[in-house]
Formats: sequence, structure tokens, C-alpha cells
Amino acid sequence: MRNVTVSLTDEIVRWARVWAAEHDTSISAMLSQILKEQMEKESRYKAAMNGFLSKEARELSDGSAYPSRDSLHDR
Repeated sequence: MRNVTVSLTDEIVRWARVWAAEHDTSISAMLSQILKEQMEKESRYKAAMNGFLSKEARELSDGSAYPSRDSLHDR
């Protein structure tokens, strides 16, 4: 594990200290968890996007005409 320096406003530090104390953790652990969750979220998004893009392109229509806007909205 590596140490990093993070600059935060006084207001954010006060809030983070209270939150961390209420949740029996540290600011460092809180930030680590937030960053880990963001990293996992981005990883899942990239995997889903790669899965989608790896599929062969196909027609979205069977060739019939699309309905008119008026017919869709009862005009």
C-alpha cells in the first residue's frame, strides 16, 4: 500500500472526520473505498461496452416503414 497526499478544503475535512468517526473508520479508508468502487464501476462499464461492441452489427428494422409521429401520438 502506498501513501498519497490529498488536498481538501477545511469544510470537507471537518465533514469527513465526522463521517469517518460515525462509521468507525478513517478518512483514508473512506477515500480508499470510494476510489475502489469507482475503479470497479469503470471496469464493469468497459467490460460491458467491449461485450456490446464485440457483437456483429445487425439491422434494427425488418425493412418495413416506421410509424408516423402523428400515428404514435394520436394526433
